[in-house]
This record gives sequence, C-alpha cells and structure tokens, in this order.
Amino acid sequence: MKPLTSFSLLTFIFLWTAVLPADAQVNVTQKNNNLSRDGLYIDAAFTPGNAANLARDTNFNGAISGNVHAQPLYIEGGPNGPMVIVATASNNVYALHADTGTVIWSRTDIGPAVTSGLPCGNINPVGIIGTPVVDLASRSLFFDALIDGPTKKHFVYSLNVDTGATHAGWPVDLNATAVYNGLHFVSLAQEDRGALALVNGIVYVPFSGYLGDCPTYYGWVVGVHIDNPSIVGGWATAAQGGGIWGHSGVASDGTNMFVITGNTFTSPGDQWSGGEAIVRLQAGPIFTGQPTDFWAPTNWQSLDNSDTDLGGCSAILIDVPGATPSQLVLALGKDGNAYLVNRDNLGGVATPVASQAVDGVTKGQSSATYHTNQGTYFVFRTGSGGISAYKVTAANPPAIVPAWNANQSGQGSPWVTTTDGTNNAIVWVVGAQGDHRLHGYNGDTGAVVYAGGGANELMTGDRKWNSGMVARGSIYVANDNKVFKFNVPGGAPTPTPSPSGTPTATPPVTPTPTPTATATATPTGTPPVTPTPPATPTPTPTTSPSPSVTPTATPRVTPRPRPTLRPRPTPPPRP
Repeated sequence: MKPLTSFSLLTFIFLWTAVLPADAQVNVTQKNNNLSRDGLYIDAAFTPGNAANLARDTNFNGAISGNVHAQPLYIEGGPNGPMVIVATASNNVYALHADTGTVIWSRTDIGPAVTSGLPCGNINPVGIIGTPVVDLASRSLFFDALIDGPTKKHFVYSLNVDTGATHAGWPVDLNATAVYNGLHFVSLAQEDRGALALVNGIVYVPFSGYLGDCPTYYGWVVGVHIDNPSIVGGWATAAQGGGIWGHSGVASDGTNMFVITGNTFTSPGDQWSGGEAIVRLQAGPIFTGQPTDFWAPTNWQSLDNSDTDLGGCSAILIDVPGATPSQLVLALGKDGNAYLVNRDNLGGVATPVASQAVDGVTKGQSSATYHTNQGTYFVFRTGSGGISAYKVTAANPPAIVPAWNANQSGQGSPWVTTTDGTNNAIVWVVGAQGDHRLHGYNGDTGAVVYAGGGANELMTGDRKWNSGMVARGSIYVANDNKVFKFNVPGGAPTPTPSPSGTPTATPPVTPTPTPTATATATPTGTPPVTPTPPATPTPTPTTSPSPSVTPTATPRVTPRPRPTLRPRPTPPPRP
C-alpha cells in the first residue's frame, strides 16, 4: 500500500470531516432549538426543491391524549431509538418513536390538571403548558406541571428521558420552596406559559398570570438546581403584574438569562418596578437592579396604563456582524413596535438602540431570527395573521427595515430551516386556527416554497401559540391529541446547530447510566386519562405511597458541579 501524500491526506481529512455531520447526533432539547430562542434548524435536506415536495408521513401514528401548547422535542442516543417528546395540558407526557410515532413510554399519573377554581384564565385544562427542556448529560427531562387538589400547586419534575421514571428528589413543590425577598410563590395566581431553559446546571421556569390579570400575580423566574433540587432560587417583579407571557420563555447567552415582562399595576409614581422591560438575570436567578441589567421604554407608564405589554413575544438574542453594537436583544411589543437593545448594557429606562413600527400587534407567539448572504432577519406572526420579516442593518447604530410580508390564514409561530446556516433559508409556519396547513416561505423574499400540500397534509387540533420542530429531514408538529410528521424526499441526517446558529458537528453524547427511579406520588394519585397502549413493552414507573409529594429517596444520576450562587442584593422597597 502506498503511503498517503500530503494532498491525499488532506483529501482524506476533508472527506472524513464532510461525513461527520451525517453521523453526528441530532437533538432538539428546548424551545426554538437554541438558548438564543432563534428558532433556527440547520438541515441539509431542506433544499427549496425538497421542501416544495414535503409530504406528511401517513404511516406515522402520533396518537396522544390532551391539548398541546408546548413544542415537541427530539432526542437521540438512548436505548429505544430516536424519540419525540410531547407534553400535554392534561399533564400527560409521551415519548414517541420518531420513525413510527408509536409510544415508547408515557406518564399519565403526574396528577390531574386544573379545570376549575382558577380566578380567571383562558386555558382549560391547565397542566403542562410551557415547553419542557432536556439535559443530555444526565438524560433528564424537566417540565412544570400545575396539579389540582385541595391546594393547586406548580411542581417542577425531572424524569428519566429514556424510561419516564421520576428522578429521586423530584418533583419540587414551588409553593413550599420558591421565595424572593419575603414574597412567597402562590401557584393559584401564577401560570407557566413560557418555555423552560437549562443554563449551567439550573433549570429556569418563567411565570405570568392568567388572562384577565387576576388575582395578585407577579412576573416570576424560578431556578432549580438539577443536581440538588433542594436549592431553589427565585426572582419576582417588585410591582404586581409584570408577567412573563411569551411562549419562548427564558432566553440565554449561555451565562445570563433574559426575559421580557408585561404591564404592572402598583408602580409608585415615576419609579420603575419591574414591568414593561427586558430584564437580564444572573445565575440563580439574581437581578442586580442596575441599569445595565434592564431596559424599559421611556413611556413604560403609558404602556402599563393601557395594558400594552412590551413582552408580546419572548426575548430573542440576535448577533449582527458589522453592527455597533452587534450583540442585541429583540422585543416585540403589543404596541406594534420592535425594539433592539444592546444586551451587554441594557441601559435602564432609556431610548433603545433601534425601534420600528412593525406590521400588526404581536401577542404571545414565538418569533425567529436567521442570517443569509443578504443580511440578518427576524420574522414573526402579525396580529392580522400574516407573516412579516424585517432586516437589522449592519450599521452604527443598527436599524430595523422592512424585508417582506406574506398573507397567510392562521396564527401559528414561525421557525426557520437553512441547509448550512446561511443558504436556502425557509420560514415555516402552521396556519393554526386558520387553514390548518404547514407553509414555507423563502427567507430572503417571502416567495412561497411550500403551499400546504394536498388532502393528506391537512392537520387537526392546531393552536396559535405552537411552532414545529425539525430533525433529520422531517418536521414534527404537535397538536391536540396527535403529532404530525412531514418528510422531505430523501431526508438526510444533519448536525444540531450551535446556539450561535453556526453549524457544528455535535459529537454523540454517551448516556449517563441512570438507575430506575421510583415514580412520585401525586397529590391525588389518579391518572387523568388513559394513554395509547405502547407498541412494545416499556418500563412502567411504580408509584410509592407517600403522605407528601416528595418521592422516596433512590439513587440519582451523578451530580455535576454547579455554579456558586452569588449574594442576592436587596431590591427597592416593595409598594
């Protein structure tokens, strides 16, 4: 055999690295795929030609039980093959085989969702609403569930993502553990619409109130240490109200967390007290109260008085190469304006880096951002039902300029595919509560790429808050009682995109050996629904009697080092 020449060796290395993405593990562990909440998926199979021929996989079962408000997740690397994880508002959690849609495991014994007794609201039943998050290192699934009983309570759960068994030390009763500056968390007043985030060993759960702004709720973020759930941190707005309503929930740059709050009711005089703002939280969560760590528009009081929440959508982190500043946070308000703020120094109560009146009014849906050779975009669902895209210019300071608009029946939230991070950008959206079809648009022009398909592609049970998810040449959409799967022709596996949106070949994660845990006894112990029978026998968690919600202690996954909590500063006096 001849020795490799320099050219041959370089060619071999190039070819080897070229196939690495195909062999890399693909995982969608959180809402909008990345902590930045950009909604970007990199998949080489989604060329415009392939996307135009997208078709629903009619052999995919996908049967579940319950209304769905959360995005589905996609997890590989376990003993049962690739899985789609779905949570429903009936407090049911399912792991479906990603190829067939049959049930690998299910949990319907979490506890009954709340169907009555709330002071106000527009979601019924109310159980698991916010999108869960997965920690791949410990193979753990985290979610918040509101459970009915003599006292309605929010519990944060951790399940073995491969078996569905509850980990020891979980769930965490937020009524009993979450406190901030003397204010105790009250589940009856708080609703988790937003997605959870996992940052450096702490899972963060955001909370708002219920539709109707009652009773006395606050904007809360609760942080639970995943390797020691007895450590629970919290932050709440100083004034009443200030809910974190956006469905993408908590965004992060990998160190700090960003949330956007709504209107408050008790801010004294001219003193800003947490509402109508982009807030940056340090690990814990901890809020410094300094102007560098929050931004509110100068007319925040007017927004308060008119119930015009700044947080119409959750925070999205946007990087704009060539702009000054280049690291930005986007807020889309119910006032019909888009705001960009320097995320390294938010600025306090001040004018933003850039603002622009945008189409319609955004209310709670998720938005997305992406880069192409023509610039940096953000895209969102307008209040009138259309899809609008705007560019952020690479200037000093950057500006927001219109890009394109597409009229489309429905109210779903958008997400984006590219083949390599910048090319062939396609904006996807479901015509939820409209034409009930999936649509795709050219990310640079808004031209139709996929018009919704034929009779087989019509969906049922869609909701306006929801967005789909992309993995290995397929799109998964979780609707009430069913998950739908769409395939492009000859879909190919691709790597999971990095938080910055740059394609990287993610090395396969070696699952941490996890002992079978004992399922947690719930306040009622009665399953709310009967699940679809699994296609194959799967481990079934066994409930242990207990007088409280704390599960019987059993061996847990090996803890990972957690960051040291920093001292919490004393906030301004609460009115």
